[in-house]
Amino acid sequence: MRKNVVVIGGGIIGLATAWELTRRGDQVTVLEKEDHWAAHQTGHNSNVVHAGLYYKPGSFKARMSVAGNRSIIDFAKEHGVGVEVCGKLVVATSDAELPALGVLAQRAEANGVPAKLISADEARDYEPEVACVSALRVESTGIIDFPGVCRALVRLLEEAGADLRLGTPALGIRSRDSKVEVATGTEVLRADALVNCAGLHSDRIARLAGLTPKARIVPFRGEYYELREDRRHLVRGLIYPVPDASLPFLGVHLTRMLDGSVHAGPNAVLALRREGYRWGDISPADLAEVARFPGIWRLAKKYAYPIGLDEVRRSFSKKRFANSLAKLVPAVQPEDIVRHGSGVRAQALLPDGSMVDDFLIETAPNQVHVLNAPSPAATSALEIAKHVADQVS
Repeated sequence: MRKNVVVIGGGIIGLATAWELTRRGDQVTVLEKEDHWAAHQTGHNSNVVHAGLYYKPGSFKARMSVAGNRSIIDFAKEHGVGVEVCGKLVVATSDAELPALGVLAQRAEANGVPAKLISADEARDYEPEVACVSALRVESTGIIDFPGVCRALVRLLEEAGADLRLGTPALGIRSRDSKVEVATGTEVLRADALVNCAGLHSDRIARLAGLTPKARIVPFRGEYYELREDRRHLVRGLIYPVPDASLPFLGVHLTRMLDGSVHAGPNAVLALRREGYRWGDISPADLAEVARFPGIWRLAKKYAYPIGLDEVRRSFSKKRFANSLAKLVPAVQPEDIVRHGSGVRAQALLPDGSMVDDFLIETAPNQVHVLNAPSPAATSALEIAKHVADQVS
C-alpha cells in the first residue's frame, strides 16, 4: 500500500532512504533544517568508500559496508558522480603491530573483503615513501564525491515528484489516530510514517517523537590538514595505520582525493557544540547536556588521559600532527601540511560510557529512528536505506 512518509534529515542517509521509499511507490517529504543538502557529516567527511575491513563479522557495519561498497560505486558510475577504486594500504610500522595486522587480515577474509598481506618491499611498490615492516593491501577501497551522490539523489527525487524542503526544521512530533504529525513552524504535516535520519540531532528528534533512546549523541570533531601541492607526490593513494583495538577511532591517515589533493587526518576531540567545527564554536546548552549525561564522564575516565589529552595537543600543534603522519610517511614535515577543515562525527554513547559500535536503528509504531550512523554510513547509505525502508513497510 502506498504510504506518505516524512524523512527528517537531508544528508546521504536521509536522501538515500527517501529515494528507496520513492522507488517502492511511497510519497516522500524530506525536511532539512539547513539551506543546502549534505550540510554536516556527509559534506565534511573523507570521501572514502570503505571496504568493510574493520567491523565485527555479521554486524550491520560489516554486512552493509561490504554490500554498500559495491552499490555506492555502481550508483556513482551510473549517475555521473566522481568515483575511483584505488585500493589502500594498512601499514604496520613496527613488529609490535604485526599481530593486530594479522587479525585485521583475518577479519577481512571473514567479511569477504579482497585483501592480502604483503611485504614492506611490496608495499613500497604501491607507496614508495611509506615506512612499514608489513602491510595489508585492500583492493576495494575507493574515493568518491559523497556530496555529488547527494546531488544525484536530489535530482532523482525531484524527477520522481518527492517533496524536498530546505530550511525546514521539525519542531514538534506526535502520534495521533495511527498517523504521525510533524510541525515545521509554518504547518503540520500528517504522514503514515516518520523516518529520523537527523544525524547529529537524531537522539533529540527521537525524544521529540516520544521515544527514550538508549544512546545519546556526543559530537567528536575530526580535524584535517592537507599536503602542500608540491608535496602531494609523497602519497599515491590511501595509507592507514593499524588501528589500536582499544581505541574507538582509526587514527590519522593519508588520503589522495579525486582532485589530486592529499588529505591528512582526522584526529578526534570532543566538539563543544553539536555542529562545532572549530574550537570557537561553543554552545553552553549543548555542553550542559553533555555534562549531565553520565556516559561522558565514564568515557572520559577511560580515555581522557593520556589519549584524549594527546588528541587535544595534536589539535593545537601542527608539529605533533605532522609527526603522526611521519610515522607512516617519514618525508612529511610540519611545513608540508596546511589546515584544511574539519568534520563532526555523531557518535552514539551509552550511559555506561561505551560507544555504540554498530549502526543503531530503533523503531516505534509508524516510526524508524537511525540513531547511530557514523563511518562507514556514507559507504553503506544505499544498504541502510533498504533496511530502513523494510521497517517502514
